[in-house]
Amino acid sequence: MFQNVRPKSKLHSAIALVELIYHATVRSVRKSHGNALWALGSNMMQAVIFVMAFYVMFSILGLKGARLRGDFLLYMMSGIFLFMTHVKALGAVVGAEGPSSPMMQHAPMNTIIAIASTALASLYIQVLSMAMILFVYHVAVTPFEVDEPLAAIGMLLLSWFAGVVIGLCLLAIKPWFPTVVGIFTTVYQRVNMIASGKMFVANSLPPSMLAMFDWNPLFHTIDQCRGFTFGNYFPRNSSWEYPLYVSLALLMIGLMGEFYTRQYASSSWNARR
Repeated sequence: MFQNVRPKSKLHSAIALVELIYHATVRSVRKSHGNALWALGSNMMQAVIFVMAFYVMFSILGLKGARLRGDFLLYMMSGIFLFMTHVKALGAVVGAEGPSSPMMQHAPMNTIIAIASTALASLYIQVLSMAMILFVYHVAVTPFEVDEPLAAIGMLLLSWFAGVVIGLCLLAIKPWFPTVVGIFTTVYQRVNMIASGKMFVANSLPPSMLAMFDWNPLFHTIDQCRGFTFGNYFPRNSSWEYPLYVSLALLMIGLMGEFYTRQYASSSWNARR
């Protein structure tokens, strides 16, 4: 019972790490909501409210005809799903347990497992909510067809990955500047309501306006996702390579920052938050 069990091989270490991440992910999913169905239902309701709000707004303003040809609600959902996946992943990782958390007192636990589990828990909830909403829409409202479903899912995962690595960078500096990180996280999530480009298509923007949005990795993934979703839309002003390269660079920066911060972990940091 009190023996220190050590992995006997690299394969054993990998299996033990995956098992720890799995159990930590389950704990992360159930941490905020004891009822898993309630957690899924609340997230689905949030997504539905987003879609309905933008649908009513575009209908009142008469802008539905100005978008690309195809299912207008599917057009709206393609942007909102990626936006929610991105910002929820960022918020989950920023709120992950740090090196001074009481959970880190347990020997197998470490910050990488905590970060991975919160990120995967966020992805699980978002993908399940998206699948349920699309299934109900396809069966109860109108059948739809996605031109390249695997590539569209790839853009969803890339949006999630970009949110995770940005959250990782913020998590690394959070113990040093907790107030600044909290404000920046809120501002970034609010700014992406517009800067993500979920309300318009990149091909319709003039160069002067395009420069205001093409810095954002989420802007590129949403536009590329619509290109994969609709067969008659070909994105010319975005690319999937840009968010991938930016995310990989931020991943390296975030890992180095998290490793540096971990060396100076102190229990007194909790009192500063």
